[in-house]
Amino acid sequence: MAEGVRVGATTKSTVPLVEVAITDDIDTAAVPALTATFTEILSLRPHRVVVDLAECRGLDAAGVGMLLDVHRRLWRDGALLTLRSPTPRLRRILDLARVGHVLHIAADDGETP
Repeated sequence: MAEGVRVGATTKSTVPLVEVAITDDIDTAAVPALTATFTEILSLRPHRVVVDLAECRGLDAAGVGMLLDVHRRLWRDGALLTLRSPTPRLRRILDLARVGHVLHIAADDGETP
Protein backbone atom coordinates (compact mmCIF):
# COMPACT_ATOMS: atom_id res chain seq x y z
CA MET A 1 0.00 0.00 0.00
CA ALA A 2 1.25 3.51 -0.79
CA GLU A 3 2.78 5.62 1.94
CA GLY A 4 0.47 8.42 3.04
CA VAL A 5 -2.67 6.35 2.42
CA ARG A 6 -5.01 4.83 5.01
CA VAL A 7 -7.65 2.39 3.82
CA GLY A 8 -10.69 1.17 5.69
CA ALA A 9 -13.31 -1.17 4.26
CA THR A 10 -16.84 -1.74 5.44
CA THR A 11 -17.71 -5.27 4.39
CA LYS A 12 -20.55 -7.75 4.53
CA SER A 13 -20.99 -10.45 1.90
CA THR A 14 -19.99 -7.79 -0.67
CA VAL A 15 -17.99 -4.64 -0.14
CA PRO A 16 -20.45 -1.76 -0.05
CA LEU A 17 -17.91 0.92 0.86
CA VAL A 18 -14.17 1.46 0.83
CA GLU A 19 -12.82 4.68 2.30
CA VAL A 20 -9.34 5.95 1.45
CA ALA A 21 -7.68 8.91 3.18
CA ILE A 22 -4.87 10.41 1.13
CA THR A 23 -2.45 12.37 3.30
CA ASP A 24 0.26 13.16 0.73
CA ASP A 25 0.33 14.74 -2.71
CA ILE A 26 -1.33 12.97 -5.62
CA ASP A 27 1.38 13.69 -8.12
CA THR A 28 3.51 12.04 -10.78
CA ALA A 29 5.77 10.49 -8.15
CA ALA A 30 2.85 9.04 -6.15
CA VAL A 31 0.68 7.82 -9.04
CA PRO A 32 2.34 4.37 -9.53
CA ALA A 33 1.93 3.42 -5.86
CA LEU A 34 -1.58 4.90 -5.70
CA THR A 35 -2.57 3.07 -8.87
CA ALA A 36 -1.43 -0.20 -7.30
CA THR A 37 -3.41 0.62 -4.15
CA PHE A 38 -6.56 1.42 -6.12
CA THR A 39 -6.14 -1.73 -8.23
CA GLU A 40 -6.11 -3.72 -4.99
CA ILE A 41 -9.17 -1.84 -3.73
CA LEU A 42 -11.06 -2.33 -7.01
CA SER A 43 -10.37 -6.06 -6.88
CA LEU A 44 -12.76 -6.07 -3.89
CA ARG A 45 -15.50 -4.88 -6.30
CA PRO A 46 -16.84 -2.17 -3.98
CA HIS A 47 -20.13 -0.42 -4.62
CA ARG A 48 -18.63 2.89 -3.56
CA VAL A 49 -15.13 4.28 -3.00
CA VAL A 50 -14.75 7.48 -0.99
CA VAL A 51 -11.40 9.26 -1.25
CA ASP A 52 -10.92 11.68 1.64
CA LEU A 53 -8.76 14.57 0.45
CA ALA A 54 -8.92 16.71 3.61
CA GLU A 55 -5.21 16.12 4.35
CA CYS A 56 -4.01 15.91 0.75
CA ARG A 57 -1.63 18.78 0.02
CA GLY A 58 -1.34 18.74 -3.77
CA LEU A 59 -2.67 17.36 -7.02
CA ASP A 60 -1.12 17.48 -10.48
CA ALA A 61 -2.29 16.42 -13.94
CA ALA A 62 -1.06 12.85 -13.44
CA GLY A 63 -3.09 12.65 -10.23
CA VAL A 64 -6.20 14.00 -11.93
CA GLY A 65 -5.72 11.43 -14.69
CA MET A 66 -5.41 8.62 -12.14
CA LEU A 67 -8.60 9.72 -10.35
CA LEU A 68 -10.43 9.79 -13.68
CA ASP A 69 -9.16 6.29 -14.45
CA VAL A 70 -10.38 4.99 -11.08
CA HIS A 71 -13.72 6.68 -11.73
CA ARG A 72 -14.02 5.00 -15.17
CA ARG A 73 -13.12 1.58 -13.78
CA LEU A 74 -15.72 1.90 -11.02
CA TRP A 75 -18.37 3.33 -13.36
CA ARG A 76 -18.01 0.33 -15.70
CA ASP A 77 -18.94 -1.90 -12.75
CA GLY A 78 -21.86 0.28 -11.71
CA ALA A 79 -19.97 1.72 -8.74
CA LEU A 80 -19.30 5.29 -7.61
CA LEU A 81 -16.15 7.25 -6.77
CA THR A 82 -16.61 10.17 -4.38
CA LEU A 83 -13.91 12.73 -3.58
CA ARG A 84 -14.60 13.99 -0.07
CA SER A 85 -13.47 17.23 1.58
CA PRO A 86 -10.98 18.57 -0.96
CA THR A 87 -9.14 21.65 0.28
CA PRO A 88 -9.96 24.90 -1.51
CA ARG A 89 -6.68 24.54 -3.42
CA LEU A 90 -7.52 21.01 -4.59
CA ARG A 91 -11.06 22.06 -5.46
CA ARG A 92 -9.65 24.85 -7.63
CA ILE A 93 -7.31 22.40 -9.39
CA LEU A 94 -10.24 20.05 -10.04
CA ASP A 95 -12.32 22.97 -11.33
CA LEU A 96 -9.49 24.14 -13.61
CA ALA A 97 -9.15 20.59 -14.93
CA ARG A 98 -12.91 20.68 -15.63
CA VAL A 99 -13.56 17.33 -14.00
CA GLY A 100 -16.23 18.52 -11.55
CA HIS A 101 -18.96 17.39 -13.95
CA VAL A 102 -17.41 13.89 -14.15
CA LEU A 103 -16.17 13.22 -10.62
CA HIS A 104 -18.55 13.32 -7.66
CA ILE A 105 -17.13 15.82 -5.16
CA ALA A 106 -18.60 15.97 -1.64
CA ALA A 107 -17.84 19.06 0.41
CA ASP A 108 -17.67 17.29 3.78
CA ASP A 109 -18.59 14.16 5.76
CA GLY A 110 -22.23 15.20 5.92
CA GLU A 111 -22.83 15.24 2.17
CA THR A 112 -24.00 12.00 0.61
CA PRO A 113 -23.93 11.11 -3.08
